[in-house]
Amino acid sequence: MLDISIRQLEVFVATAEYCSFTRAAEELHLTQSTVSMHIRTLEEVLGTCLIERGARKKVILTEEGKRVYSIAKDILGRMDALQEGRTGEREEPLRIGTSTVPAQYLLPKLLSGFLKKHPSIRYILRRGDSEQVLDCIGRGEVRIGLTGYKNGDRSLVFQEIARDHLVLITENSKTFRALQAEGKRGQDLLHLPMIAREESSGTQHAADAFLRRAGVETPQIVARMDNPESIKISVAEGMGISLISDLAVSAEVRAGKLLAFPFAPEPEERKLYIVWRKDDLLSSDELKFIQYVRTQTSAILLSE
Repeated sequence: MLDISIRQLEVFVATAEYCSFTRAAEELHLTQSTVSMHIRTLEEVLGTCLIERGARKKVILTEEGKRVYSIAKDILGRMDALQEGRTGEREEPLRIGTSTVPAQYLLPKLLSGFLKKHPSIRYILRRGDSEQVLDCIGRGEVRIGLTGYKNGDRSLVFQEIARDHLVLITENSKTFRALQAEGKRGQDLLHLPMIAREESSGTQHAADAFLRRAGVETPQIVARMDNPESIKISVAEGMGISLISDLAVSAEVRAGKLLAFPFAPEPEERKLYIVWRKDDLLSSDELKFIQYVRTQTSAILLSE
């Protein structure tokens, strides 16, 4: 029996229909190199060339490629029919892992908005710091993740969904109001006692990278906390300053509960990602959810 996967057929059919490796990669939420790898593997298994090499503008199928396309299209159609024919069986829930900042400040609106569009959808959620979420995806415990940290694992696909930035927050006291009036920036206060996130947090990865660039080798960390809400309360009580996601603290700053000191000359940015395993065959619901998150996250941030 030929060792051919459904994913290989799906990638080949998409490439043939869009006449483009790039467009197929975008529609399937894969990298272009992964699309090329799947097609190359399929050709090796079949022992034939499916796509004419050297065509620069668009993909052109060989005669054998046209025959394989027809068969692959039929196989995928039958797979869809099997899926649609399952009566009395509930669809699999979306298994999503999320790190702290997306979980608290993005995911509630994303989940409720997607549910309104797809009322039959059900969710199973796992929460941890960014590294824990990536570990859960690697072990197959969740299928999709939202994180604030990108590691070097090549088995995972990371797609940027938004950009957040770090601010330095302090208590709203006379002393810090005076510093703000003097035009002080976040980098001017890094010598003060600091409350940090746990070391495997995406926010803390970004904060640590910034501190290294700022030449602060040993920040005066008085506590590490795994919850932004606890950090905000502790800062408001005068325990110390903190480098924190602007997304996590914007409401408290607007309400005057905390002061925020930006960094000059540019905000200290960090990226938020949606993540999944490169080799997973994503369901139609999972693909729809990924596309929804990619298109709606910016709108949610703008509405904050």
